[in-house]
Amino acid sequence: MSRTILHVDMDAFFAAIEQRDHPEWKGKAVIVGADPKGGKGRGIVATCSYEARKFGVHSAQPISRAWRLCPHGIYARPNMTRYAAASQRIMAILLEFTDLVEQVSVDEAFLDVTGVRRLFGTGREIALKIKRRICEELRLTASVGIAGNKFVAKVASDLEKPDGLVEVEPGKEEEFLRDLPLRRLWGVGAKTEARLLEQGISRIGQLLEISGAELARRLGPNHSEHLCRLARGMDDRSVSPEEGYKSIGHETTFEVDTVDPGLLHDTVLALSEKVAQRLRSHAVRARTITVKFREADFTTYTRRVTLADAADTVDRIFPVAQRLLQSLVRDGVAVRLVGVYGSNLASGKEGQLDLFAPKRSRDRDLAAAVDDISRRFGDGAITRAALVPRRGH
Repeated sequence: MSRTILHVDMDAFFAAIEQRDHPEWKGKAVIVGADPKGGKGRGIVATCSYEARKFGVHSAQPISRAWRLCPHGIYARPNMTRYAAASQRIMAILLEFTDLVEQVSVDEAFLDVTGVRRLFGTGREIALKIKRRICEELRLTASVGIAGNKFVAKVASDLEKPDGLVEVEPGKEEEFLRDLPLRRLWGVGAKTEARLLEQGISRIGQLLEISGAELARRLGPNHSEHLCRLARGMDDRSVSPEEGYKSIGHETTFEVDTVDPGLLHDTVLALSEKVAQRLRSHAVRARTITVKFREADFTTYTRRVTLADAADTVDRIFPVAQRLLQSLVRDGVAVRLVGVYGSNLASGKEGQLDLFAPKRSRDRDLAAAVDDISRRFGDGAITRAALVPRRGH
């Protein structure tokens, strides 16, 4: 029996939520990310509406570049509490159809619906039901790809955005992929694409016209074999609920390169708080904490440490992140960016408690209270005293 895999991908997720919650922004160019500061901002675009994309704005683009392309756009700062709440509701809808749901980011997931087709209908019928539920309950749109494996379903979901639905029938994977550009293949980055373009290879189907030995000579045996399998639409990976997120993190680009130890301390504390909140919102804990550190000349370092016990509170994450930061700071060297990430994720559900141990630690009680206040009153309703702006700052 052939598998039926769905890839559900929300459309311009953060920007769509902002447009939903601000009806006056509907149909306008909305850019979610750093403050552009009139074109002098130093952060990046998290995502943007399709109206903004018409001007060349895209995710991960420097916010200053976005401003030059679209100065009339609406620039909104991210509200991760609202986005996480919407994500949780979407994943809950998906789990009503199958327990084989692999969430790969805040706004996308794979579903294996092979075993529930008799109950809910064909892959297309299930996809339509999911899209309808998301639209009715969250007033958002999703694009869905349907195929016999994860790779082809992922490619299909991206072809007719927004609000798309593309199905690839079993046996037609190679035909479906043939005329698509090489960059659609997982494992073809900018360097590999440039190398192949120099040799006149621009489409996926052209890879299969080259002998295996010749392709191996150009790209290496392992890489060439991997790309040829994908070009034929072959992908035998299962949908694994345990896979989920690879990491959860936040980073900040300073408005002005800094050597201020107080500012670095407060920034890492704020980032640790955001990471901890997102870990809890997705019911996971991080075993590994990573700090990203970029100096003024763009030299970038990362340091990480694996904890004895997975963490999801700022009281446990921040001291580790601060120690990692201190190992990277150099006297007199200005810092452009810092980031904090949690990875090597484990379930956040608390296990069996010791009969004589306290039910919860103080840091988890505090975290639960902060989460409750943030859900009720939004981001910024409560913060740590250390992060309250001081005079002169």
